[in-house]
Amino acid sequence: MVHVLLLLGCAVVIYLACEWFVNAVEWFGVEFKVGAVAVGTILAAAGTALPESVVTLVAVLFGSKAQGNDIAVGAAMGGPLVVGTVAYGVTGAMLLLHKRARAKARAAVPAGGTADPDGAEALRDGGLADVDTRRLAKDQTWFLVIFAVKVALGLVAFAIKPVLGVVFFAAYAVYFWREMRAEGEDASGEGLEPLRFQPRRDTPARWAVLAQTLVTLVVIFGASQVFVAQLEWAGPALGLSPVVVALLLSPVATELPEILNAIIWVRAGKTQLALANISGAMMIQATVPSGIGILFTPWKFDGPLLLAGIVTACAVGYLLWLLRTRRLTPVTLTTAAGFYAAFAVGLILIA
Repeated sequence: MVHVLLLLGCAVVIYLACEWFVNAVEWFGVEFKVGAVAVGTILAAAGTALPESVVTLVAVLFGSKAQGNDIAVGAAMGGPLVVGTVAYGVTGAMLLLHKRARAKARAAVPAGGTADPDGAEALRDGGLADVDTRRLAKDQTWFLVIFAVKVALGLVAFAIKPVLGVVFFAAYAVYFWREMRAEGEDASGEGLEPLRFQPRRDTPARWAVLAQTLVTLVVIFGASQVFVAQLEWAGPALGLSPVVVALLLSPVATELPEILNAIIWVRAGKTQLALANISGAMMIQATVPSGIGILFTPWKFDGPLLLAGIVTACAVGYLLWLLRTRRLTPVTLTTAAGFYAAFAVGLILIA
């Protein structure tokens, strides 16, 4: 019973901390003149991708040689799988709910009244009309290329393979540089809620923005670790093998911030930021945890890890097809979660 209460309590704490983090990171972008999209792809993604990166690092440095390596590689492979399927699926589901809520609100407008123009805009193309699909497609293409390389490295063994971990860090550095220099409007404070640390000020102090960002990151990280620990208890209690817990349950906990951020931003009508956060987090997960794993572990894949790689690549390929053929809708985006369900069934069969 204690484990169940901790699971529920951590989920609530992570959600509330994510709301405060989103509030802080948007003001961070305004105060430091960061591009509007880079707020999601770089600032928010770096914060929400912190748990799995730290899990990988701690596992290889302080875990046992065998178990630590398994946890590290599992985190590096499970994270992109969850974000590329569940996070996109949840975003699509939230867009569907948002669309229906707006439709009901318009239908409730009395005869002769004026419909809310913001609501009408939100209904257009299911809330995806203003999403920069070209930029999103570029991010997913980058991810797919890097991800294919890291999966291929898991199938071979050679002397200098650990050195290639540095190349993954360099790849993220290039992506970071590109995003920060990308053309586009800087983040704007217009319409933003006041900073939670300074609710009575129209424009918060920089120290307060930094403080709220750091505090919420610490809370998210701490609660995520407790959440993972409870899932590790849940696995044996449900009769699940360690590999199923490592690839199926634990990544859901470490990716919970990205999923909750998507929910928060879609509710606020900021679908571009929601999708940018997911694509930016996937770029971090394709490089930083992988670089750590390749440097410090044999990075050798078995059946479950290879299955995770194949399903992730298929899910991202599906998303790229939607983007390039202009078929991206809330329904088709929601369908991405089906890849995770397929992986769950396959993993249970082979584990």
